[in-house]
Amino acid sequence: MNHPSGDLTPSSQDIRLTRNLVDAGRHMKIAIHDRVVVGAQGRTSMRAMGLI
Repeated sequence: MNHPSGDLTPSSQDIRLTRNLVDAGRHMKIAIHDRVVVGAQGRTSMRAMGLI
């Protein structure tokens, strides 16, 4: 679980790290397809939220 609070909303740190990973992936020609926030109540796809 990467969000032990159970809040499935991506934090500002999640969003910043995701943007950095996507940018680094572009430079290395590696596609980042999704990043998932996992909590006790389920998961949230950052791609589905339009963050990737």
